[in-house]
Amino acid sequence: MNIHDLEAFIAVVETGSIVGASARLNLTQPGVTRRIQNLEDGLATALLDRQSKPLKPTASGREAYEHGRRVLRSLEDLRAGVSPQGEVKGEFRLGVMPYLSDAALALPLDTLRAAFPQLTLRITSGWSPRLVEQVARSELDAVAVCLAEGLAPPDELVCDDLGAQSVLLVASPGLGVPKPAKLADLSRFAWVMNENGCGFRAFIRQSFEAARLPFQVGVEALSVDLRMSLVARGHGIGIVTPGAFADSRWRDKVEVIDCPDFKPQVRAWLLHRPPAGRLARPIAVFRDALIDGLKVPMPLVS
Repeated sequence: MNIHDLEAFIAVVETGSIVGASARLNLTQPGVTRRIQNLEDGLATALLDRQSKPLKPTASGREAYEHGRRVLRSLEDLRAGVSPQGEVKGEFRLGVMPYLSDAALALPLDTLRAAFPQLTLRITSGWSPRLVEQVARSELDAVAVCLAEGLAPPDELVCDDLGAQSVLLVASPGLGVPKPAKLADLSRFAWVMNENGCGFRAFIRQSFEAARLPFQVGVEALSVDLRMSLVARGHGIGIVTPGAFADSRWRDKVEVIDCPDFKPQVRAWLLHRPPAGRLARPIAVFRDALIDGLKVPMPLVS
């Protein structure tokens, strides 16, 4: 088996196309195609579903991808010498869920880049269930996710507990949310939320359902700034991290809701497959910087 053929196959799976793989590897498209065919001939099986757009691996291809990723990672470890003092090079594929991106994509990434300037970072954003699947299948090297309290990450992963994470409930003063509010009061209003897959949205929905109260999402929006602007204009109750609230241009247009019997909370984790190899130090540096980045004090309730 040729390592270059394996690299081409992995690039196609991760980019979803021959064009994307050729750009990543600086090869012609026919060159990438030949390498894929060589690998399929060597393994005597089809690895790609060529009818799908974007290209997706077959069942055999998915298994080949997972094994191939570990092979390439081992080679990168070998090249780096796995020395505690060695210069770390190659890729670091990091997945971050949107809630943590406010904290993770600022100081922690700056710290990581400063400590390992030769390391190429590939950042993926997504919801926690999908990111956990990707790191378990070796599609990502490490992921920062949030899971509901009591929900443990998979046993086969190395799991660094980053602590409990809370969000602020915010609304326009003109919306008329009682002060203080009860859960039943909050159920009378629409909510401005992330899309399905957000751990906090699931937590809130489960809390309302457990209390036999309605939960209505009025607007779905991924952007924190857009959600805050919608909340400020009275479209519903929103949630926001303390850090995002402190930096928001809309903070003076909304008020923090005090609801003593309802405190949305999840637990943050940094997950990766063992062994970390050459990425052990980058993962540790990112973890420590992310923990510091999450230490934003909760503002006083208005």
